[in-house]
Amino acid sequence: MPTLARLADCTIAMYAADHLPPHFHVRYKDGREALVEIASLAVLRGQFTERELAAAMTWAMTHRSALRIKWKELNP
Repeated sequence: MPTLARLADCTIAMYAADHLPPHFHVRYKDGREALVEIASLAVLRGQFTERELAAAMTWAMTHRSALRIKWKELNP
């Protein structure tokens, strides 16, 4: 599972051979995890406030193209 980014409170990662839809994982230091769809940035799994997800979502918006490329690389 490559770590794509390390932010103040979380890391952003993606698994190889993962299930659809294309998504990434946001892992928090306290062990909680969210799955976020790349196309819509909708939270697929995990219950978090907008405030908790703000840094990860801002990063994802800026790097959405790279997320799509990485997904295709890891999930051909």
